Amino acid sequence: MEFRSAYAHGFARVAAVTLPVALAQPAKNAEAILEQARVCHEESVALAVFPELGLSGYSLEDLFLQDPVLDAVEEALYAVVDGSRDLLPVLVIGAPLRKGNRIFNCAVIIHRGTILGVAPKSYLPTYREFYERRHFAPGDDQRGQSIRLRETEIPFGPDLIFRATDVRGLTVHVEVCEDMWVPIPPSAEASLAGAAVLVNISGSPITVAKSYDRKLLCESSSSRCNAAYLYAAAGEGESSTDLSWDGQTMIYEMGALLAETERFPAGARHSVADVDLDLLRQERMRQGTFDDNRRTYGDRTAYRTIDFTLDPPHTDIGLLRKVDRFPFVPDEEERLALDCYEAYNIQVSGLEQRLRAIGQPKIVIGVSGGLDSTHALIVAAKAMDRLGRPRSDILAYTMPGFATSEHTKNNATLLSESLGVTFSTLDIRAAATQMLTDMGHPFGRGEEVYDVTFENVQAGLRTD
Repeated sequence: MEFRSAYAHGFARVAAVTLPVALAQPAKNAEAILEQARVCHEESVALAVFPELGLSGYSLEDLFLQDPVLDAVEEALYAVVDGSRDLLPVLVIGAPLRKGNRIFNCAVIIHRGTILGVAPKSYLPTYREFYERRHFAPGDDQRGQSIRLRETEIPFGPDLIFRATDVRGLTVHVEVCEDMWVPIPPSAEASLAGAAVLVNISGSPITVAKSYDRKLLCESSSSRCNAAYLYAAAGEGESSTDLSWDGQTMIYEMGALLAETERFPAGARHSVADVDLDLLRQERMRQGTFDDNRRTYGDRTAYRTIDFTLDPPHTDIGLLRKVDRFPFVPDEEERLALDCYEAYNIQVSGLEQRLRAIGQPKIVIGVSGGLDSTHALIVAAKAMDRLGRPRSDILAYTMPGFATSEHTKNNATLLSESLGVTFSTLDIRAAATQMLTDMGHPFGRGEEVYDVTFENVQAGLRTD
């Protein structure tokens, strides 16, 4: 693979799509899905996910029980399958499908003209504004099953993991809407079985503050499971008889939001980002308790792995993720303030405990006037305050050397005086000159040689 391709470096490009839906018009919805799939193809996306029941619309109510609608859904489904033959992305689309005497709310996973598998919704809400069991059967008992579509048996169940054979770490599990709201979601079990990219296709009508709850769940799932989590909700076109829809999409990776779209959009929108599959794999290796949890719970549930060949682009496609210039410094002002508070108080608390443990000695500290020693002195002063001891028990020394400026020396003096510590000056230049002379260093003979030895002698004296 071309070195400059993001896929050659452990990344995979993923997209969460929301788009207007035409209720009970599966053929029209199939065209719209394929249009957005082509956009994702042009953007070198490996995985594109669409909202729950996107082929029919989520808000059909009793029309879900009508054979003409279900027949049209199946026709539209195969229109998407046929239209995907020359497209790169694995497509995850929502559709109501018949199996036996029941209808299931399904996510259909499609790649290059083939249905790889069908994942039914495991948990059907029947509270508040929801009454899905009126129309659908729960899919949590469908492990190990298959569904017959056009004379072909296709893997069916919540126990499917889709694995790219040519992109290491691209292992995908799909759940549907309510599945992520239960205490132990299917995606959590799937992550223990090896899934690194978790998908949720959602209908999810919007209520006040619900978008925050969704983000909280996606963030938590991606963090706890050391995974990427893609979420795509229904939006424009759904019935507003008694509900409304916001078309929220987002992509999380290990608790970090990589991409999201505006809510309540007019027209199609998609979140797209490059997820770091190598990062997910490495974090799972480092966190030994992740695999311990697999031994406890993961082995209780068998999963079927469906392999496919992605054949990603071998060219330079860029990198669609933010690379922080300062990765340990948050951009958000509130989060930065919290991190600074914690960093400061962690040091104060640690020093306070150490002083108690070793008999409450005085603190001796060298103060240069630079950032490091300034911070250390402020931490020491706060620790003394918390211990109820006078700051005069801090013995602060400035130790000017050959390169010490009056500016930094004055900074050290003013800082020490303002904090009320005991302050003294200990000039190291005479001792450094003697040591360099004894070593036979050129500086001891009056030559202007300012090498590493010259610097280290001064650093050593300050440490002594």
